Amino acid sequence: MREYETTFIVQPEISDEAANELLTRLDGLLERSGAVRLLHDDQGKRRLAYDIQKFQKGRYVTSYYLSDGSAVTVVERALRLEESVLRFLTVMADPEVTDIEARKTRAAEQERQHAERARERALRDAEEERAREADLRSGGRADDDDDDDDRGDDE
Repeated sequence: MREYETTFIVQPEISDEAANELLTRLDGLLERSGAVRLLHDDQGKRRLAYDIQKFQKGRYVTSYYLSDGSAVTVVERALRLEESVLRFLTVMADPEVTDIEARKTRAAEQERQHAERARERALRDAEEERAREADLRSGGRADDDDDDDDRGDDE
């Protein structure tokens, strides 16, 4: 079997539920085509190098799977028909995977690490949001009011 990785960019405003539904559908397609799903790596929202369909940001997701090659066309067709997918690219990561169980174990460990990083990122983002809100409540508004007064003097 060969290892493939398909990276796709999803519209940034897609909800987590819709993204999970898309990944579940891909899992079903992989299973029906005889492929072995290794992991999905949701890398979050990033700024795009150039606008795609008037979007400046996109949610990057990479799916890793083992297949004889037949699953690639099935996955790419599903991504092509999915309206929320902006772009996708499939590459062969490893032309010959001999120890499938060892690769599955390694993928499970990678998925655990990705989930841990995602939790840490979510906690950090929530903490930053709380700090911004506290700043606005305490002294941030006074600074904004001062800025408004300065702008009024210039006019």
